[in-house]
Amino acid sequence: MSELRDPTSRSGRKAAEGVRLQKVLSQAGVASRRSAEEMIVEGRVEVDGAPVTTLGTRVDPETSVIHVDGTRVVIDREATHLLLNKPAGILCSMSDDQDRPCIGDYLPKRDGKLFHIGRLDFNTEGLLLISNDGELANRLMHPSYRVPKTYLVELQGPIPKDLGRTVKSGLELEDGLARVDSFRFVDTNQKGTRVLAQVVLHEGRKRIVRRLFKEAGYPVQRLVRTGIGEVRLTNERPGAIRPLDNKELGSLYRAVGL
Repeated sequence: MSELRDPTSRSGRKAAEGVRLQKVLSQAGVASRRSAEEMIVEGRVEVDGAPVTTLGTRVDPETSVIHVDGTRVVIDREATHLLLNKPAGILCSMSDDQDRPCIGDYLPKRDGKLFHIGRLDFNTEGLLLISNDGELANRLMHPSYRVPKTYLVELQGPIPKDLGRTVKSGLELEDGLARVDSFRFVDTNQKGTRVLAQVVLHEGRKRIVRRLFKEAGYPVQRLVRTGIGEVRLTNERPGAIRPLDNKELGSLYRAVGL
């Protein structure tokens, strides 16, 4: 690939007065200033699709698209990307006119620009993304990008061994065929009356997991979303909220072609 041309020739005075690339990377939390300089010299950084290996290159943080090792670096200071471990019994809404508990109650402060990406129903728990990035949200929710969602499903046993094959093959629901991409048993109690399974699917239709297993004859007892793409719940307690780190955010942008 050809070396990136001087940004001043393309962006004029604003780029000439831009910010040194290593400083932008450091401020974005990618690495320390010194480590960022090493990344640049090693050819691991791209700006607007072209590699940059010259220290001191200036970029416009508001318009430049920067990748490190193929992962996009988000440098929009106005962008907010949060992960909430939604508890059961909470409305998936930023506010409620009847004053019922909702996910907006868990935000450090109310921000009318924030919204949840997708939904979890009242009794479903787990990973919910909250952001003010409309383009990212639209792509994550659009079925054409096939971003996988991972769930833990608790079922009342005993469960037949071919249940996985059934839900992977698909069942016809009132709004069309529904299927999971993968199914595996995770745990079961000694009597086999409680079974925990992990399923992955890329669909986002309303209550799709619950409706699919009900149609299969095994209503869901508990449902927890544990992952969206490469973003995972780790040890966050129910109700905990935290910012996405650069690796997580970069993986989401990569998954939807941003």
